[in-house]
Amino acid sequence: MTSPHAHAGPHAHRATSGPSGVTRRRVLYGTAAAGAATVLPAAAHAATGRGRRTVAVLGGGMAGLAAAHELVERGFAVTVFERRALGGKARSIPVEGTGSGGRRDLPGEHGFRFFPGFYRHVPDTMRRIPFPGNSAGVHDNLIALSSTRISRNAGRSDIIVPQLPASGGGLDLDVLKETLTGLVQQAAAIPASELALFVDRYLVYLTSSAERRLGEWEHVPWWKFVRAEGRSGDYRAIVARFLTRGLVAVKEEVASTRTVGAMGEAFLLAGLGLGADGGLARMLDAPTNEAWIDPWVRHLRDRGVRFEVGQAVEALETGGGRVRSVRVVDAAGRRRSAAADWFVCAVPVDRARTLLSPDVLALDPGLATMRNLRTEWMNGLQFFLRRSPRGLDQEVNFMDSPWQITAVLQSRLWDRDFSRDYGDGQVADCLSLDVSDWDTPGILYGKPAKKCTRAQIAKECWAQMKDHLEDTGRSVLPDDLVHSWFLDPAITWRPSDGSNANDEPLMVNTVGSWANRPGARTRIPNLFMAGDYVRTNVDLATMEGANESGRAAVNALLDAAGSPAERVPVWKLYQPPELDGLKRLDAQRYRSGLPNLFDTVPG
Repeated sequence: MTSPHAHAGPHAHRATSGPSGVTRRRVLYGTAAAGAATVLPAAAHAATGRGRRTVAVLGGGMAGLAAAHELVERGFAVTVFERRALGGKARSIPVEGTGSGGRRDLPGEHGFRFFPGFYRHVPDTMRRIPFPGNSAGVHDNLIALSSTRISRNAGRSDIIVPQLPASGGGLDLDVLKETLTGLVQQAAAIPASELALFVDRYLVYLTSSAERRLGEWEHVPWWKFVRAEGRSGDYRAIVARFLTRGLVAVKEEVASTRTVGAMGEAFLLAGLGLGADGGLARMLDAPTNEAWIDPWVRHLRDRGVRFEVGQAVEALETGGGRVRSVRVVDAAGRRRSAAADWFVCAVPVDRARTLLSPDVLALDPGLATMRNLRTEWMNGLQFFLRRSPRGLDQEVNFMDSPWQITAVLQSRLWDRDFSRDYGDGQVADCLSLDVSDWDTPGILYGKPAKKCTRAQIAKECWAQMKDHLEDTGRSVLPDDLVHSWFLDPAITWRPSDGSNANDEPLMVNTVGSWANRPGARTRIPNLFMAGDYVRTNVDLATMEGANESGRAAVNALLDAAGSPAERVPVWKLYQPPELDGLKRLDAQRYRSGLPNLFDTVPG
């Protein structure tokens, strides 16, 4: 997915270990746990001298797999219940029946996988997933993006995201201001006064204390923060709309300034080489399941994790002030109860809310606020092409497209020969899209994506891309390029009225949503929450947030169990120490009811 999206201490230190991510104690403990995890739960109890060693992980997406990974390394007997397929929204979805002549089915996805440099938790997990021929496991399947193009329509010049200069380990306000100005100047249509306005507004955010970010900016929409009302169309498109809908899939009028600002800050600092695991952004060198998910599942199975796929969690069954068991149902409607000592709820927020029965809420009334969380749609569409188009970069963001389309040309990333490896031999490439705005009318049918048919969605996406790429009368994307297309099967249509629905929406960070998100530990002593909607340092619904939430749930479980196992490392987003003095001053001003020192532009 395009939207990225951590954090613990001003210098982004790990919680318990050095830069390598592995301590000697952890290696020794993990080695012992590998054996313990493969024996019966009763033997696992005896191995540690303590009871309550079985864990049911509800959901096999990013959060559930991350939790299972950390738990099994620490000696727990883990079973993962997943209703559909392991990997969640990150998984590959082969286009069934398209492979012939010994080739695999065409590789469909929910959308392309995007790994910003400020991700720390996902890369750490990847390094611990073995992959043949890779010294750093699955992590070696990540490759740095060499080019990113922000495409404009109506004759506007495209924006090439520049390679930012390395900071050399330090940072000051002049560097920040010059970098921000240089980046936004790429969009030359923005008037100089508005460019200065945005840079000044962003300096306000960068120098704001944690107290102000949570107490004030969490409750201010990004649109209002950047003073978008009454500004030029380009200012609204680039500064307001692109930084919200294009990056975090939420409308600028309701997006939390705290979240949007933090993501912009993280990208900026990662581009300067500060607090980053790798370059500015990376992607996988093969379809997601081949490069990551399948090796991960094999590794967890080898360690002793049991997977119950096709088992949807229907209810939490309580008794004695705890969760006794979960009721699961398969595709045929057969129901059964599954007991465990501990439960990690890692299903998506829309499904987690269905588990909040009166019995559950009686034990933890605070979970009811999850019902106030908002979801939006961000889903993928793949165009399978007869030949590779010329003139496309690795990643292209079609910034002026009504549906906020971002696309990746997979031939520039994947180490695959399409015509040899996939489909019917006629497909040479794949243009993989993320569609982030499903509510704005398109240019062909005048309807939002939520009101279009499946074929209309494909035609509209193609037309919106062509609208950006027309050059001297010749299109980069001629119509005969398309062999076939594949829309995320999470989008379904209701026979009654022809409208569509989304089986896998995305939680979005609207103003004030932090207060409605649960923490990893609940008031139910053996129930823990994991998922991209749980409170995390990264504070955005992403793979990184899901992974971090799985780690937080495991740490809470370890505390509740009185386990001697080493706690799972957790990072915070990097905060430049050079700004600490200004942030301390801002904290004092905030407590005194004063604005940020740089906040001089009238609202």
